[in-house]
This record gives sequence, structure tokens and C-alpha cells, in this order.
Amino acid sequence: MKKITKGPVLIACFCLFSSVHAAADWFEDFKDSASPAELHAFLYAMPKGGDLHLHLSGSILSEWFYEHALAQKARGYSYYAKVRIENCASGIDSADRTNYLLLYKTIDHLSYAELGECQRNEYEPLESLTGIDKERWLDGLRLDEPFEGRNEFFERNWARMGDLSRNPYLVADVFAEHVLAMGEEGLLYMEPQVPIGFGMVRSDGEAVHPDEAVALYRARLAQPDVRKAGVTVRMQVSLLRFLPQAEEALKLLYRFAHKHDDVVAVNMVGREDNDKGYPLRFLPTLRELRRQYSGVRLSIHAGEVDEPNHHVRDTLLLGAERIGHGVNLITDPETLTAMRYGPYLVEINLVSNLLLEYVSDYSQHPFPEYLRLGVPVALSTDDRGMWDSTMTDEFFVAVTEFDLSWQEVKTLSRNSLAYGFVEEDVKRGLLAEYDTRIRDFERRFQRKGADMLSDVAPLRLGFICRYYQLCPEENQ
Repeated sequence: MKKITKGPVLIACFCLFSSVHAAADWFEDFKDSASPAELHAFLYAMPKGGDLHLHLSGSILSEWFYEHALAQKARGYSYYAKVRIENCASGIDSADRTNYLLLYKTIDHLSYAELGECQRNEYEPLESLTGIDKERWLDGLRLDEPFEGRNEFFERNWARMGDLSRNPYLVADVFAEHVLAMGEEGLLYMEPQVPIGFGMVRSDGEAVHPDEAVALYRARLAQPDVRKAGVTVRMQVSLLRFLPQAEEALKLLYRFAHKHDDVVAVNMVGREDNDKGYPLRFLPTLRELRRQYSGVRLSIHAGEVDEPNHHVRDTLLLGAERIGHGVNLITDPETLTAMRYGPYLVEINLVSNLLLEYVSDYSQHPFPEYLRLGVPVALSTDDRGMWDSTMTDEFFVAVTEFDLSWQEVKTLSRNSLAYGFVEEDVKRGLLAEYDTRIRDFERRFQRKGADMLSDVAPLRLGFICRYYQLCPEENQ
């Protein structure tokens, strides 16, 4: 009897394996035959999970900032851009001289009113910028030249943003713009790090309380246009880790996150090559906070440096459940082995790591090692406004540079939902919706093939144009 049954069982198993293998071949066949433009269009149309690692202020396209900044006149705000140097440095405080020579920095009417006559002559109203000045203002908020890198990003891009991010109404409007764009790309969830009001002001100069800032964001996201996008949003708050008073900021933010259900995590940001922000600096403070408050999650930048160190290990000791970047995790074999199969996730930012020169090319990036070793990973956009990129670009880089299988592509999206800090019942719903959407997409593509892409108009911005020659049609 054993000889009679063994053969059919083996045959049945082989047939099952063959059918599963054949079902997956469609993606391999498509990759082999598709042009880069077709692959990008496919990935743009593809349903996606979530974006777990993004700084809202750095995720806003320059054009969005410009448009919505001008619209703030209705609320009493005006903006000015520095377009010339009149050698006024002798008349300003020494603390302000570091960025004196920085052109295209933006200030609001309140800051403008505090300037002396010489400095006022260096600025023009934002709405009056034309030609090369407008182009340079837009370019000043993004990393778009080969000679620009880490120092330009950390020391100048954010400084040029100036007063734009201290207007809570402007932040709310560009927040909505970003959610709409993510919906267009097929995302279901996002967890941005948002400015919450420390230093925010109304047009008359009155301070805005953090509770008020978050309430403004909620109100804008509750509007019909944003709700229609179908993107679930939860927020994080973040502190600049190397500042002298970072511990006090951490206490404020931790209490704030505990107070607001939709503020789901605290993060720590800032360049890690400034050793004043080393992870274990914050361990005593976090242990004190955990004795007082429950339910506050931590997703912390770690391993975004060139040198080997134990920052990822130390950040897990702080209580982080997700690691942002983790580029140098590859240099810490013990921690790398411990992270296989969870419960921790690494938020991978491929475009960011290239532009900030943590890798000089993608052959150096540890992402495929993490993915195929079993370390949970998900793709994220970090500061897509400053990269002039999209979530689709992250998937395009991953598939192009590392020849991802279809199962790996889906795993990245499922991880971005499974490791989100959203409520468990909402998470189950998001995962079920993603599974339904991706199955429908698979079936339609297997039925129609590349013809399904004929009506897809993917958003193609500066990064994908410069690095992969996939430019908007009008530029081709």
C-alpha cells in the first residue's frame, strides 16, 4: 500500500509546487521584458502598505511649500526670501552669523519686522520671485546637485526652510497635500514625524500650544478631500538628540504622546556623527518616564553613520521597537543575528542613504542582506520632498538594484503595516484591505499584462530622472 500511495502523493506535491512556481513567474517574466519606464509605472500602480519613517517638514515638495505659503496671506501671514547679500553681518548678533551668507532662506512677516533696514534690503516677498530666483528658491529646499550631500542637507536645507514650519496652518495644509499624494500612490497608512507647536505662532505672533497644533492637523485631515484618499494616519513626535536640553525635550514629548491617542510614538532625530546624541545618554530618562507613563512607543534613528558602532544595539536597549535606517547594523553581527525574524523592524531608506552618502552606490547597501537573512524590513521615504522622490521610487530602486521577487515586494508592504503603531483592530483591517487590493492587482495584471499600464501616469520627479533617466514626458 505504501508503494501505491507514495507515487501519487509525490506527483500531487510536485504539481502543487509547479503551479505555485508558475503563478509567480509572471512577475519574473515582466521584469525581464519591461522597460525601466514600464517597471516604474507598474510599481506606481501597485497597491502599497505604509510609510513608517518620514519627517513631515522634509517630505513636502518645494512646489507645495511655495503654493501653500502664498495662500497663507488669507490668514495674515507673509513670507520673504533672502535673494542678495548686502554685507549687513556687522549689525547682527553673533549667534545669527552662521547662516548669514545662506541665500534663499525664508522668513515670515514677524521675523522680517525685526530686521534692520540693511537686512530688509536683502529680502524680497516670496510672491515676487520670478525666473532664476524662484527656481533657486525651489531648488534650495531639495538635494538636487551631485556636489550636495550630507552637510548641505543637515546644515543648509533645513535652515533655508526657516519660518515655514512654524505656521501650524501651513503645516496642516501641506500635511494634507502629502496624504493625498500617498493615496495616489496606493498607500494605506503613514506615520509621519510632525512639528507640534514648540515655536509655532499665529500671524499676530501669539504662541500656538502643541495641543492646538495637533488639533489643526486633525481638522484638516478630517476634510472630505483627505478622507477620500483612503490613507490612515497616525503621528510621531521627535526631538533633536544632540541638543544640550534634549532630555527635557524628551520628557515633554513623551508626556505629549501619552496624552494623545493618535500620537503613537516618540522618535530621536539628528545626525548621528554628532556624538553628543549617543543613544545611552537617554537611558536614565526613559527608565524614569516608563515608571510614570504607559503606552508610548519608540521608533528611533540608529545606525545612520559610516563607522561601525553599537548604536543599534544601544537603541534597542532604550526600548525602540523599530530602527530608522540601520545602515551600520551589518557591522554588529551579534545584534544582527538577534534581530532575525523580529520582533524589531528596520525602516529602510534607500534614496536617502544614497543622497546622504552613507553608501556611495547600492552595491554597498545592506538592505538585501537584512531582507534575505530574515530581519524584518520595510521601505520608507524619510525626507522625500528634499530628495524630490516618491515611495514608488523606493520600490523601483529595490527591485532594480536587488532583483526582488514578487513575494519580497509584498513582504515589504505587509511589514510596513504589521509593524505600524496603529491600533491592533485597525491594523488587522489594513492588512486585510492590502491583501484584497494586491490579489486584485495580481489578477488584473496577469489577465491584461503590460496593457494594464496604458492609462497609468506615474509621478516622476527629480531623483528618478537624474539617477535612472526616467523623466517627466515634457522633459524627454
